Amino acid sequence: MVDEALSAGAVARRLGVAVTTLRTWHQRYGLGPSEHIPGHHRRYTPADLARLEIMRRLTAEGVSPAEAARWARQAPDPPPNGTVALRRTQSPSRDGGGGIPVGRAGPAARGLARAAMRLDAAAISETIAHALATNGVVATWEGLLRPVLAGIGERHAATAGLIEVEHLVSRCVSEALAAASRARVPTGPARILLSCADEEQHTLPLEALAAALAEAGVGYRMLGARVPAAALVEAVNRTGPAAVVLWSHTRATADPAQLSALLAAPSRPLLALAAGPGWRADTLPAGVVRPVDLAEAVSLAAAVRDSLDQSTRD
Repeated sequence: MVDEALSAGAVARRLGVAVTTLRTWHQRYGLGPSEHIPGHHRRYTPADLARLEIMRRLTAEGVSPAEAARWARQAPDPPPNGTVALRRTQSPSRDGGGGIPVGRAGPAARGLARAAMRLDAAAISETIAHALATNGVVATWEGLLRPVLAGIGERHAATAGLIEVEHLVSRCVSEALAAASRARVPTGPARILLSCADEEQHTLPLEALAAALAEAGVGYRMLGARVPAAALVEAVNRTGPAAVVLWSHTRATADPAQLSALLAAPSRPLLALAAGPGWRADTLPAGVVRPVDLAEAVSLAAAVRDSLDQSTRD
C-alpha cells in the first residue's frame, strides 16, 4: 500500500483491472476516489484502494458486484501499514492457491498477473499499452511482460495448468507489440532479418525485438516461427541483411548447424546473433554473437545498421 493518493490509471494497474471497470464501480456502487483538490481530478486514497482491493478479490471469487461492493463499503479504513492487513485477509485464489509469481517486479506486473488470472483481456491490454507508451518497449518487456510470462510458465510447470491464461496473455502481448511496431515504421531499408530457429514456436521475444527496433528507427524483416535452415539461407541470399537474429527458446531447437549454414551463405550477414536461452555459448560457431538481453540485441542491430549506412554514404 502507498500513502499518497493515486490516479485512476495507477489504481487500475495496481489492481489489474481496466480503468473503465473503476468508472463502473464508482458510478454504480459508489467506490470512487475520495480525495478532491479544486481544479484537479479526484484521486484515490489508501482507504479507497483498500476497498477496491476487496471489491476486486470478491468479484474474482464469484461474488456478485453489488454484494462485493456492499462488503467493500463496510470495510474499516486500513491502518498506516495497510499492506500487511490486506495480505492477512486475502483468501487463496480459485486456481489451486496463489497467483502468478512475478519475483521483484513492481505493482504494474502484479496487477497484470491478477488480470491474467481473471482472463480480463481489457485490463491486460490496457496495462500493456500504457506501459509501452510510458516506458518504451525494452523497459516494458524486461520489467512487466517477461516477469509475468515467466511466472505463468513457472506455474504451468508446477501445476500443468494456466494454459488458457498463457494463450490469452500471449495474444494480448502480441497484439500490443504489433501495434507498437506499426506506430513507428522505420523509413530506411530493412537491414535486420529476424527469424525463429527451425521448429521454434515461441515468437513473443522476437516480436518484442521487432517492436524495439521499430521504436529505435531500425528497419527489419520478420520471418516468424519455425523457419528451416534452408529457408533462412534463401531469405538471406534474397535480401542481403546486415544482421540476422536467430531466436531459440529451448535446447531442442538450438541446433548450431543452422548458424553454420547462415554463415556459409553467399550473402553472409555482417553480424549473426544467436538470441534466446536455447543457445549454449560453447556450441556457437566462431563469429556468432549471443546478446545477453533485449537491450543488447537492439544496440548491436542498430550499430550494424549505422555502420553499413555510414559506409554507403562514404
